[in-house]
Amino acid sequence: MTNVLELKGITKRFPGVLANDKIDITLREGKILALLGENGAGKTTLMNILYGLYKPDEGSISVRGQEVDIHSPNDAILQGIGMVHQHFMLVPVMTVTENVMLGIEPTKNGIFLDKEKVANRIREISDQYGLEVDPNAYIKDLPVGIQQRVEIIKVLYRQANILILDEPTAVLTPQEVEGLFKIIDTLIKSGKSIIFITHKLKEVLAVADDITVLRLGKVVGSIDPKEATSKKLAVMMVGRDVNLVVDKKPASPAEPVLVVENLYVRDERQNLTVQGVSFDVRKGEVLGIAGVQGNGQTELVYALTGLLPLEEGTIRLLNEPILRTTPRNILERGVAHIPEDRQRHGLILSFPIHDNLMLCTYYKKPFANGVSLQEKIIYSNAEDLVEQFDVRTPNIYVNAGTLSGGNQQKVIVAREFSRPIEVLIASQPTRGLDVGSIEYIHKQIIKKRDEGTGVLVVSSELDEILSLSDRIAVMYKGQIMGILEAKTATKEQLGLLMAGVHLAETTQS
Repeated sequence: MTNVLELKGITKRFPGVLANDKIDITLREGKILALLGENGAGKTTLMNILYGLYKPDEGSISVRGQEVDIHSPNDAILQGIGMVHQHFMLVPVMTVTENVMLGIEPTKNGIFLDKEKVANRIREISDQYGLEVDPNAYIKDLPVGIQQRVEIIKVLYRQANILILDEPTAVLTPQEVEGLFKIIDTLIKSGKSIIFITHKLKEVLAVADDITVLRLGKVVGSIDPKEATSKKLAVMMVGRDVNLVVDKKPASPAEPVLVVENLYVRDERQNLTVQGVSFDVRKGEVLGIAGVQGNGQTELVYALTGLLPLEEGTIRLLNEPILRTTPRNILERGVAHIPEDRQRHGLILSFPIHDNLMLCTYYKKPFANGVSLQEKIIYSNAEDLVEQFDVRTPNIYVNAGTLSGGNQQKVIVAREFSRPIEVLIASQPTRGLDVGSIEYIHKQIIKKRDEGTGVLVVSSELDEILSLSDRIAVMYKGQIMGILEAKTATKEQLGLLMAGVHLAETTQS
């Protein structure tokens, strides 16, 4: 079988970091190569080199047996290589058509943009590959799964035969993941070749024809999916045995620390997205909220953390009502928040790690003395937390935006867990993280539970909810469909509730 792509000896250095170290990979024609590795293993750097965003320090790239020079994305596109990035490269205020044609705008009579020609081509691509999308829709109005389709259409419009999908399921719901896999199958059947970058072991085993594993910037091995297991792959990725099941003792819940009664919340567009929600979170337990994303979970968390006002209902924290207040006031009352969007709400990416590690309390002692920041104490705090929470970084002075996703999440966890808290609200706490980081974050959450903290975990990953939770509430269209004991709940029950089906045997607790 023909090799459509070969990377040989690819090496890339950044200040203080050897991101890629003599990497060799091969992509077979009409096949899916899964590139697996922890956050920070060098996967995205390698693909950015292939796509012309970075220049390698050493090594060569060959397409269909011919060595090529790729100095820019335009060079990659001319070689038939297209990349769908983990963080989409779309302009929200522009239409699907305008985003697809951006940079290669066709004209009529050499003067007017020929949007209709592009729209018609988008419809053809959509029909051919099962990428249903409205060419006239605005990106800002589209759900994440449809935005991803637009990114795929963009590379197909540019006639790519080799597609790089960088963490393509990181922000998708389970249903959207199934839809993406059908699209991938159609692409392969049409003769395309795909590099599938991920850290999700089940997905690798489901779609890959070949698997190559990176660790700390090096290829540690390749394996046939038929011979692979989740355990084998996890060991290759992390270099040690990884516990894929959360190890926890039974909870000993006490009195409620967070009580929500008949809560109604509107989103930023004034849509009523939380409708009559009631539940409590008890000291020393984990209450998981399951549901397909987009059913009011985001707005519920925003209301609990002061980012959205309440339309109606009450929230009581330690028996004291939360009325119109600020996020700072809620944090000062003992609430820790791991936000679902770590880059937008959890970190200031252009700030160094040491500043991000004291964002919640920078104005208080010991970090501040009046209006003066105490730099030595700030640096010492950062050094201690980086070591304690295993944040992998060259030093505490680099900007948070330079860290991998898993290490960004560890910075947030370190900051939130290093102050006295009564309630932990963790929204999508392991989204986009590798198995090693997931294991670590889960251990920290259960440790907080066992210390007596009341924990609310919101996740669209059903396995995560079942692993962490002591009780499980399911949200559908802004309402709680039921609350189940985690030890007796089944995926089938939860799936029905997530689809809006009431269960007669569901017991409110």
